[in-house]
Order: sequence, then C-alpha cells, then structure tokens
Amino acid sequence: MARENIHQSLEVFYEKVDDCPLRDRQFNFFEMVYVISGTGNHIVNGNKFAYCAGDLFLITPNDYHGFDLESTCEFMVVRFGESYVREYQWKSIDHIECLLYYASHLSGSVLVKKDDKQMVGLLMQNLKQAADYKAIYSEDLVRHLVNAIIVIAARNIAVIKPKEVSPNTDARVLQILDYIQEHIRKPEFLKIAVIAEKFGLSSTYLSSYFRKQCGESIQQYMSSYRLRLIEHRLRFSERRVHEIADEFGFADESHINKFFKRHHGLSLRAYRNTCLASSAA
Repeated sequence: MARENIHQSLEVFYEKVDDCPLRDRQFNFFEMVYVISGTGNHIVNGNKFAYCAGDLFLITPNDYHGFDLESTCEFMVVRFGESYVREYQWKSIDHIECLLYYASHLSGSVLVKKDDKQMVGLLMQNLKQAADYKAIYSEDLVRHLVNAIIVIAARNIAVIKPKEVSPNTDARVLQILDYIQEHIRKPEFLKIAVIAEKFGLSSTYLSSYFRKQCGESIQQYMSSYRLRLIEHRLRFSERRVHEIADEFGFADESHINKFFKRHHGLSLRAYRNTCLASSAA
C-alpha cells in the first residue's frame, strides 16, 4: 500500500487524469477531492461509491482510497494536516470536529445541500484560479477559499445523525438531536426531565421513544457525543484539562477524567500525549 505524506500545512492542486496514478493510498493528512468533471467510482476503505461532477469527498488520516475512472476526469485536490486545523481559529469548531470525526463513515459525497453544492462549485473555480495565479496575497486568498469550503462541508456533515436514523425518522427526534447538540456544554439542559418537558413528553416515554428511533439510549447518545468533542479538544486545541472540564460542565478535572477513563481507560493528559506521539511518528 502506498503511503503519502504532506510537506506543508496546506496543499492545493488541479488534476486532469485518465487513470488513477496510485491505488489504495494511505495518508497521514486530510484530503478533500472535488470532482470537476467525469464519472467513476471512489473506493474508500474497501467501500465503493459512484461519483460525478459536483461531488466532494473527504479522506481522513489512515483511510486508504483510490479512484476507478470511467473517462477523463478533472479534480481539485486540497490537502491539510492536523496542524492546519489547530492553527485556524474556527468560530464554530464543533462543526469542524464533526467533519473530522464523521468523514470515514460517510457514504459518498459530503455535500447533501443543493445550495451548498452550487456554492462549493463556484469556490472551487475561484480556488483553481487563485492556485494558478501566483501574485501578492495569493496564499492568503487560497487559505480563505479553502476555509470557506471546509466550513460548508462541515455544516453538511453536522446534520448527520446516528446511523440508525433514516430520512423518514419522526421529525421530533431530529429536533431532540439538534437540541442535545446545541446544549451539549450545559448539563442542566440535558436532564431527561428537562428534555421531556421541552418536547411535551413524559420522561419514561422519552427514553423508550429515543431508543426506538435511534437504536441507543438517550444517555448513550449524549455521552458518546460529548466524548467525541472532548477527544477533538485534546487533539486539535491547546486548551488545558481544567478549561475543557469547565467548558463541558464538569465540576473539576477529577470528574471529567473519571468520565473519560470510563470510556478510554486513559486520563485526558495521557490521551493527548498518545495523540501527539502518534502524529509525530
């Protein structure tokens, strides 16, 4: 299996190819591939998805992927490392973290909103021009365009729900999921009785209703969602453990470490050190 490394925090380039030059490539960085023209299949971790113009794929570190081209294809490729994510001060970093976390579990293109698909198409055209035209402030312009594309992709991925939730799921459970994500840092809003009252349900019915709709308990969903955000705080921010504890409503470091160890068997500091050592390897 070919393994590729990135030599800068951000790389952008255009490709026009008749055949995929490398197959089963594995990265130590994130790669976004936008299809300008052409059709074929994209294979990610052994799963195959048909693609066409306007699709945008995100490949995460340690994924392996390749393309089976049916004709000549044009791609815009954007590569960025974990350092790029840490350097940029995202205003709504949770959406970016969802982007990073969920990418390996997506079925095909990350773009699901029609308007966003059109917007990304225009941004990619401008990105190609900016990358080709070397002039003053070109690098800054490229970064602004890339960041806009990342944010648009992130807000599409942010609507992804538990895998058991289908497009035909009761609209009310989707509202409950949105409510949980919005208030994940405020434990007082996430008590079963509070959520039940908010949505006009009894506490007992809410628990059984959520499990039936989502395939897991509401407590399991809240814990796993909070855990993912804490993991990414440790990986992609410089926040101290006590700051993360405060952010997510834990009384102190001992409480958040107890919660984290229950799932990972590691303290937050040990987990962060493990991630840093893995990135440096």
